[in-house]
Amino acid sequence: MGFQNGLNERLSQFPLLDSFRAGARFAAWKCDHPDNIEPAPVSAPLEMWRGTQRRGIVVAKKLYVKTFGCQMNVYDSARMADVLAPHGYSSADSAEGADLVILNTCHIREKAAEKVYSELGRLNILKAARRAEGRRMYIAVGGCVGQAEGKEILRRAPFVDLVMGPQSYHRLPDLLRRAEAGGVVDTEFPSESKFDHLPEESGATASGSRVSAFLTIQEGCDRFCTFCVVPYTRGAEFSRPVADVENEARRLVAYGAREITLLGQNVNAYHGAGDTGEFSLARLIHRLAEIEGLQRLRYTTSHPRDLSADLISAHGDVAVLMPFLHLPVQSGSDVVLKAMNRQHSADDYRRLIEKLRAARPDIALSSDFIVGFPGESDAAFEETLTLAREIEFAQAFSFKYSPRPGTPAAENEAQIPEAVKSARLAALQAVLGDSQAAFNANMIGRTLPVLFERPGRYANQLLGRTPYAQSVHAELPAEYRGRCVDIVITEAHTNSLAGEVAPGSLPAPTSDAPISAESFDEGRPA
Repeated sequence: MGFQNGLNERLSQFPLLDSFRAGARFAAWKCDHPDNIEPAPVSAPLEMWRGTQRRGIVVAKKLYVKTFGCQMNVYDSARMADVLAPHGYSSADSAEGADLVILNTCHIREKAAEKVYSELGRLNILKAARRAEGRRMYIAVGGCVGQAEGKEILRRAPFVDLVMGPQSYHRLPDLLRRAEAGGVVDTEFPSESKFDHLPEESGATASGSRVSAFLTIQEGCDRFCTFCVVPYTRGAEFSRPVADVENEARRLVAYGAREITLLGQNVNAYHGAGDTGEFSLARLIHRLAEIEGLQRLRYTTSHPRDLSADLISAHGDVAVLMPFLHLPVQSGSDVVLKAMNRQHSADDYRRLIEKLRAARPDIALSSDFIVGFPGESDAAFEETLTLAREIEFAQAFSFKYSPRPGTPAAENEAQIPEAVKSARLAALQAVLGDSQAAFNANMIGRTLPVLFERPGRYANQLLGRTPYAQSVHAELPAEYRGRCVDIVITEAHTNSLAGEVAPGSLPAPTSDAPISAESFDEGRPA
C-alpha cells in the first residue's frame, strides 16, 4: 500500500475537489487489488433492450459526438458509439439531426473549456427548436471538462441532461435513463474499470480511421506536473492487461487497421499484467509486433522520466515500430522544469535524445513546449530557444501557459503578462517552424514507404503518412487505400508532402484491402 499512501500524500498538497482525490485513491487501490473488483451488474434497461432485440424491436435513434482535445478522446468517442449502438443509436451527420449529442471534452487549456460552453449555447437553441416540434434532444458533456467542473456545468447550462467523467461512459445507457428525470452528474471514479465493461469494437467505429487506429492501453498519470489537471480528471496510472490489449489489437487488424497508435496519458509508464509477469511498454510492443497484418506501431504521449532503456532499444530492434517519437520537454530551462515538477533537467532530455538517435539514427522527434510559465525569465526562455535549435524537431506543439484552476501553478503569483507570453510564443514557433520546414525539405528526392489512409481532395488522389508521421498526397486509385506504396517525394510544404509513385514499385491491388472510405464512414461518430 506504499504507492497508495504516497499518492494520497501528494494529492493532499493540492487544493482540488475531493472527488478527484477519492478517484485517484481508488485507482491506486485498484492497481493493488485487481481481484477484488466486482463486475458491474447488468442494468435493467439493458436487460429490457436484450429482450426487445430478441423480438426484433430496437428504436432507431441518432447520435452525434463532437470530440475536443487529444487522441485518447478520439478513442473514447468511438467507444461511446460502441456502447450505445446496441441501444438503437446510429451516427448523425450533425447535431441538428441528433437525438443525443455528446461533447467529449478536454480541460488542458482554458480556451478548450470555454469552447465547450460556447458549443453548449448553440446546442441549447437546437434543443429548443426540437422541443417546439414535440421531440426531445439529450445533451451530454463527457471527458475532462465534465470531470473537472461537474455540477458547475449544470449551473451555467441547466439545459444539459448529463455530465460525466472519462471513466463513466461505459455506463451511458443507465445514465441516460436516469437523465430522463433531470440533470445527472456522474463524476465519481467507478469501482470497476470501464475497459472491463465495454463491448467489442464495431467495424465502423474501430478507434479512428480503419487503416490507422488508436488503442488506449494506459490511463492516468502519477507525475503531477504543476500545470496539469490530468491526475485529477483521469486518476492515478492504470494499465490494461496485456491479453486485453492484444485481443483488441488483433480485432482492429481484422477490421483493416494496418497501423496502431498505443495511447496513454503517460503511455511509457505502462505496466500491464501479462501471462509471464508484468509487461513494460517495450515488452508489449515486442508482443504486438508479432500480429500478422500489423505493419506499423506508434505510441503517445510519453514522459522523459519513463523512457526506459528497453524502450529505447525497441526503437532499434522492432521493425514495425516507426522511427518517430513524441517526447514532450515543455521547457529548456532547469529552473522552469523544476517549477513545473517535470522531474528531469534539460540535459537529461538531451541525453535521452542522444540514446534514441544511437539506437535508431533516422528517428524523427516531436515535442510539446509551454511558454510564459509563472516565473519564466527572459534568460530561461532563451534556454528553451537554445534547446529547440539543438534538437531540430521534425514537429512540435507550442502553447502559452494557461492557468488551470486548482493546480499549483495557477496559484503562483509570478504570472507572466499576456503580451510577453504572445511574443515568446511567436519567437519559439519561428524556430520550430524553421526546423519542421528543413526536415520536410530534406525529404525531396527521397523514396519513402507511405501508408495511404483516405481519399485526397481531388479525384484519383489518396492521402497517407510516412514513417515519420508526415502527411503525403499522391495520385493513386482508391483500391490502394490501406496499402504501403513507395513514393518519391517531389514537393515539401509546411505541414505536408507531395509525391509520385516510384517507378516499378506499385504493388498489385489485393482483395484484402480495407473497404472504401465511404462505406466505412457510414455509421461512424463525428
